[in-house]
Amino acid sequence: MTEHAYRDKQAVEVELQIDQVTVVTATEATATVRCTLGPVRRGARFDHIRDAVETIDLELTEIRAYHRAVEELDPVHTALVTLRGRGVRHLTSATPGSGWQVIQGTNPPTS
Repeated sequence: MTEHAYRDKQAVEVELQIDQVTVVTATEATATVRCTLGPVRRGARFDHIRDAVETIDLELTEIRAYHRAVEELDPVHTALVTLRGRGVRHLTSATPGSGWQVIQGTNPPTS
């Protein structure tokens, strides 16, 4: 099992399924996603792409659902998210041939 960034502070594992990467720079990506394990909260850290060897270190900095900013995304819901950090170049849009890419990580610890 992958060691997650918040493992020692009662980490909650989360997953996002990537539909379309709409903007990618060297350290930031904006993507349309579906929550498959969560809820996923703003501040979540993603350190793994399912079925991939590449490593990532991305922080979820913004969630926009129905054109407004929200703090978390519940399972089966979709949103536009902003991810920042190392490894954004490994994020890909879904295609009929490749299917959906899934990123895995943990929510930030609750206070």
